[in-house]
This record gives sequence, C-alpha cells and structure tokens, in this order.
Amino acid sequence: MQALRKTRPEAGLELVDVPLPVVDPGSTDVLVKVSATGICGSDLHVDDWTSSYAFITQSLPVTIGHEFVGVAQTGPLAGRRVVVRPSVTCGICAACAAGNHDGCEKRRGIGMTRDGAFAPWVRVPVRNCVPVPDHLSDELAALTEPLTISMQALRVAGEVAGKRVLVMGPGTIGQGIAALARRAGAMQVVVSGFDDAARFEALRQMEFDALVDVAKQSLADGTRPFTKGEPFDVIFEATGVPETIEEALKLLRRNGIVVVTGIHARPLQLDLTPLVRNQQQLRGSFRPPESDWPRALELMGEMDAIMRPMVSHVLPLSQAHEGFALAHAKAASKVLLKPDLRHE
Repeated sequence: MQALRKTRPEAGLELVDVPLPVVDPGSTDVLVKVSATGICGSDLHVDDWTSSYAFITQSLPVTIGHEFVGVAQTGPLAGRRVVVRPSVTCGICAACAAGNHDGCEKRRGIGMTRDGAFAPWVRVPVRNCVPVPDHLSDELAALTEPLTISMQALRVAGEVAGKRVLVMGPGTIGQGIAALARRAGAMQVVVSGFDDAARFEALRQMEFDALVDVAKQSLADGTRPFTKGEPFDVIFEATGVPETIEEALKLLRRNGIVVVTGIHARPLQLDLTPLVRNQQQLRGSFRPPESDWPRALELMGEMDAIMRPMVSHVLPLSQAHEGFALAHAKAASKVLLKPDLRHE
C-alpha cells in the first residue's frame, strides 16, 4: 500500500510503498481501513522538521497522520466507523495500572512515534477507537481530534459566558475554539490571523465577522473597531508563533487569562513584570481527557452546519504533496486526504 512517511530526520515527506499492517493473534490492536485523514499543523511541523518535533527521530521511518476516521476491520468493533484517539497509553505505568489512563506519562503517538493514517490501513489499539454516529459525515468525523483540543482549551479557560474573547490563529483548532466560545455564550468573539484569506473565508461561512488580518495592521489596531478599545477577558493563542503572546498580554484586562494551545518552534523571551502587576494568567492547554471524544462527536452532530465549512479541500492520498503545499501556503482551511483505491 502507499503511505506518506517521514523517512529521515530532515525536511520533507515521502509517498512510498509499504506492507499492509498485520495484527498478531491475541493482540489488543485492530486494523482500521482509513476513510479520511486531516492535515494538521503538527504534520506541517514534521514536514518542515522543526525542533519541537525532533522527538520522533528514534521512530523513523514512520507513517504520519493522526486526525482520521475509518472502518474497523477486526476486533469487537469490526464493521463500525470509528475515530481514533492518537495518544496511545502504555498500560503498565502506575497511572494506567490504577485505571487513570489520562495520567499516563509514557505515551506513544499514532502518526508520530508509531505508524499513522496517511495510508489505506492502520493498526491501532482497540481501546483508542470511538464509534462514530451514523449521521455524521466522514469529513466532519475527521475533525474530532482537533475539536477535542479546542474543547480542552475552553475547559482550561473556564467560564467564557458574557466575556470578550480573542482567538489568535484561524486554523482548525482556532475555528473550533471560536465556535465553542460562541456556543458557550461569549459576549464577543474576535479571530485574528496573518494573511489567512482561506481560513477567514471558512470563518465567514461559520458566521463570524470580527476578523483581523495582522499582516495589514497591528493586532491592537485591528481589534479596536470591534472592541472600541475595551480589553479582552480571555485570549486563546492558537498560532504557534510565540511572539503573539506578548501582543495578547497587552490587550488583556487585569486578571484576564491567556490560554496557549500552539506548539512553538522556538522559545519566547517574555517580560513578566506587567503580567505580575496586572495579575494576568498564562495557562497551557494540550491533551483533553479521553472522555471528551464521545462528547466531541455529539457536538459535531449538533453543530454540523456551522462546522461544515471548516473542510475546504478533499484530495486523494496520491496528491498528498499538493495538499501539504496548500496547507503550508495557507491556501486552504482544512485539507483531508483519502486513500486511493488503486493503491490499497
């Protein structure tokens, strides 16, 4: 079968032929026939080989792709459509032994340190499979993983009802945060991006109009027409650009909260004195609890019409490089790759 792989610790990905995965008798793994896989910002970092993803070096070569939906072919869910949690717990540490899988510290990542889903078939633990409701399309189901990241960001932020919210970064996670913040009763949701026409268009279709392009103006100048100069109560950073956090803090009210969800390729030098004097909070947000996955599927069913514009391109896996070029150039909102039948 054809698979998109990271083969060397340097920039670039390769479409190569690899054997079909095999599930050993007695294994707790199952085979999933992949229906659609999303190109994530993390995949772009792996392609570029930024320093924050060098941790996968020891796992090379590896098939990437971790935002996916497919049909289980073996095990108790055989014949069912499933999405797959990409974080694989070890099963033997103290937390796992106590049944606290969310507390596992010895994880492996599907599509990072074990083979992922930019391929027609993938082998995954059965406990990571979550059944997909029949009414949900493959395209929306493929967004489950990033939506759980957005859900976690809202959880870390706390109550947003009645508050003024800024989402920095209009990608899939930022779009999800914006949609969930509005759903939770935020008084105002402003989204900023840098030369992000395609993703802004998706947001417009999602009925957001407070959009700021910081390629043309400063963040402060761009947000002022929407806020009348009032500070934000909660700011979500979903850009992966560390310097944006400095800009965010300047627009944050006293006792306000910045939630950082981006993965950054370089460190940030930050003057903490204003943060201390204003009693502002800087919070990190990363992996949601496993229990969020069924709820994410429910939310997508409830917000189907709102979320549908998030997917802008669906391409065959054989055009993976074209899909990655679109994503790198920010010429797409979300690109999904589907396996080519002739390459299975």
